[in-house]
Amino acid sequence: MGTDELGRDLFARVLHGARVSLQVVTIAILAAVLLGSLIGMLAGYYGGKVDDILMRIMDGLLAFPMIILALAIIAVLGPELRNAIIAISIVNIPGFARLVRGQVLATRELEYVQAARAIGQTDFGIMWRHIWPAVSGNVIVYASLKASTALVTESALAILGLGAQPPTPSWGTMLSTSTGYWDAWWMGIFPGAAIFVSILAMNFLGDGLRDVFDSRIQTT
Repeated sequence: MGTDELGRDLFARVLHGARVSLQVVTIAILAAVLLGSLIGMLAGYYGGKVDDILMRIMDGLLAFPMIILALAIIAVLGPELRNAIIAISIVNIPGFARLVRGQVLATRELEYVQAARAIGQTDFGIMWRHIWPAVSGNVIVYASLKASTALVTESALAILGLGAQPPTPSWGTMLSTSTGYWDAWWMGIFPGAAIFVSILAMNFLGDGLRDVFDSRIQTT
């Protein structure tokens, strides 16, 4: 793969950049899953004013394009890797919240949930033991698909200098650096190829998980 502008081995930096970029994606998506699922669960289960307040907040976040909202958050917090994780997680929360809310609205009216409520189970017990297992499959599939979007967002922020800061390697940072060295084509090709392959793998994973959960639903 050659070397970069400072003579550093590009292969080693691409491998190390995978750890940085994928760590950002993993932490950000996990945080979005936890917070988004909690918001969606509360809004769908309780309805009424709780639903109205939480969903209007989510609608407000959805009103902004994802990258614009992420840029605004980092502009407030500062250009750091930790702040990039926070920004990516926040922009992905509304999608998980709306997904879980829609599933909960349908699941809470099912007979076994009504039976659990009739025998005196607490709201937390009903949500954790009866509703969450019914919606978790769709959340897992959606998370695997949103991971590719989070990787694109992380790379875009790094290209703009708002993600990982040098000398910490990330694929987006290496792409940003390569724009100043058009004759050294390998400096941009290999980090870009790593992003492409990772996104493709995440999409394949999401399609596979969707097929698995669909087959389970069809056989039950």
